[in-house]
Amino acid sequence: MPNTSAATAVNTRLKGISSMATRQVLAELVVAFEAASGVSVAIESVGGVDAAKRVQAGEAFDVVILASDAIDKLIASGHLRPGSRVDLVRSGVAAAVREGSPVPDLASEDAVRSAVLAARSISHSTGPSGVALIKLFERWGIAEQVQGRIVQAPPGVPVASLVASGKVELGFQQLSELLGVSGITIAGPLPPAIQIVTTFSAGIPVQSAQAEAVRAMLDHMTAPQAAEAKRRQGMEPA
Repeated sequence: MPNTSAATAVNTRLKGISSMATRQVLAELVVAFEAASGVSVAIESVGGVDAAKRVQAGEAFDVVILASDAIDKLIASGHLRPGSRVDLVRSGVAAAVREGSPVPDLASEDAVRSAVLAARSISHSTGPSGVALIKLFERWGIAEQVQGRIVQAPPGVPVASLVASGKVELGFQQLSELLGVSGITIAGPLPPAIQIVTTFSAGIPVQSAQAEAVRAMLDHMTAPQAAEAKRRQGMEPA
């Protein structure tokens, strides 16, 4: 067990913000840390773009958990402490269709390309996986062809909800955000050749007075015993 004595000594509540992709896994990891340390932790999960904006605007947090490139930008801009980045999980992208709909073949790059071209509507997130997906469509030479069919989920709105409601035929998002959602069928992960993997990392804001407690929490979240929870939520340890 990691040493949580530093955190235990702090009689306070740690306040954090994260992107939606890590909401479920953080909820599970926080419960385990709270039980081990006695520290109370509240992490708000919102769209990653909105989370970064709130940090940049100076809103007070003790920890920020976003895609690693967003954490790096916040460190570079002076909002997070230099050297405070801790990689937590790696997350891949999967596709989903509405429950009861035909499930497309995603076994190969060509199969995924065919599924995209056949779909009447396609959705992706505003996060890094969505950006990477658009670049993939450009590489395939179909970006213009499918542009009119793309429904970009607003920040904080799960792609799965658009698929479940029938607003979108084929949705792409982090597997962790598709697991356990009713009204959809997960068609499967993207094949290895085109899989989009995002590393989600934590950083400590410069104004946080609880850096020692946060580091104790992050040590707990990156310890070997946390790996099972990460895999259960569709992610891998970073």
